[in-house]
Amino acid sequence: EHMVESGGGFVQAGGSLRLSCTVSGRPFNFYAMGWFRQAPGKEREFVATISTSGTATSYADSVKGRFTISRDNAKNTVYLQMNSLKPEDTAVYYCAKSVLSSITIYSTNYNAWGQGTQVTVSS
Repeated sequence: EHMVESGGGFVQAGGSLRLSCTVSGRPFNFYAMGWFRQAPGKEREFVATISTSGTATSYADSVKGRFTISRDNAKNTVYLQMNSLKPEDTAVYYCAKSVLSSITIYSTNYNAWGQGTQVTVSS
């Protein structure tokens, strides 16, 4: 698969950004999708996941209520709407394609990754 992310950037605390990830290759709607992030000096961590139909989602506690994951299967695209951003959200954000159709928070269940997009939140 080829996965292209966009939408990262620089924003002040309290602001919003929307990340997009467009996937080419295997049928997009067969697989759950996820977003992960990696801050400098830290390990990659789970952010959000969405099932094939979009009816099931799961979020890390740190972003629950502020971030929303969604997908448009007709456009082979998954989104991450990020509101009320905090400086601790600063990281490189990666979209990922799962090997499963159901949601999963474990990175070992994802077999394709985007190149990453930088999100920087200033205080």
